[in-house]
Amino acid sequence: MDSQIRHNPLTGQWVIYSKARGQRPHDFNQGADSAAQIPDHSAACPFCPGNEHILGEVVFELPGDGPHGWATRVIPNKFPALRPGNDPTRRSDGLYLWLDGHGRHEVIIESPLHNTDIALMSQEEVLAVIETYYQRYHSYNRKHDGMYVVIFRNHGPKAGTSLLHPHSQAIVTPVVPRQVRYTNLESLEYFDHMGKCLMCALLEQELRDGSRLVHVNDHYACFVPYAAETPFELWIVPKGHQPDFGAADPGQRAALADILRRVLALLSRRLNNPSYNYIINTPPRFRRHEPALHWYLRIRPRLTTRAGFEIGSGMSINPRLPEEDAAYLLETP
Repeated sequence: MDSQIRHNPLTGQWVIYSKARGQRPHDFNQGADSAAQIPDHSAACPFCPGNEHILGEVVFELPGDGPHGWATRVIPNKFPALRPGNDPTRRSDGLYLWLDGHGRHEVIIESPLHNTDIALMSQEEVLAVIETYYQRYHSYNRKHDGMYVVIFRNHGPKAGTSLLHPHSQAIVTPVVPRQVRYTNLESLEYFDHMGKCLMCALLEQELRDGSRLVHVNDHYACFVPYAAETPFELWIVPKGHQPDFGAADPGQRAALADILRRVLALLSRRLNNPSYNYIINTPPRFRRHEPALHWYLRIRPRLTTRAGFEIGSGMSINPRLPEEDAAYLLETP
């Protein structure tokens, strides 16, 4: 099979697979600097302990057992995409619609150590990161009139990260992005036709098939999606139906920390610490109890570059089949 086009039922997108445009796995080893090359503290890094004079306001801190007394911290982004206090009222200028940049943009500092990473952390350290996501997520939904919360992580230079110190970000927007609405609509239409959650149905098939599975624990399954848009794309999906990330109980949050740590360590080991983005895809605040929706965490390594056809058509060309990616990740090096 030299070429194939697959349909992603969750997004409605078609993806082209072309082995002729492919590269062997070792050609994807475009890793960032290893932790061994980075000191555990930097005098110039605002996120490092002891540099609070350049850090600014700390809006949340999760206590830790280490010498610094904290496990994670949350601060307002110094260069925010959106700010609280702006007017979210829509206004028109002829045919055009606009509003002030209302919302919130925060940085989640994942560790006091400058040179660690989720792939290198202990279970307890990753759980602290997940707990911080969970607590801030609920805080955003309590305090803000935002419509949508995006919690995401950029790792490596090709993923858009600007500081080496391990961190994630969260943005609260006053609008629901069209891509999110469209994906939700696909799930809602499937529920109307079939009377069941689309992601639950996808997960049942992935567990039954097994060829794209990467890791499974009591609460989550990680797999390369059938219509992955990029090489080594991974989804971490709750095994039980759960519309909202904020509904995860303590046991589920611990299991999420476990599978996320294992999967990112696997990516780092097999692909030489690649740049990647991950995003927690969870419904807008007013759809958090929708039986048709199901949250998941999406990891997208940055191993290829979108070119003219992809930009012009909106379709992706993936040089590797998902089954090949899953098998490669699970091979013993």
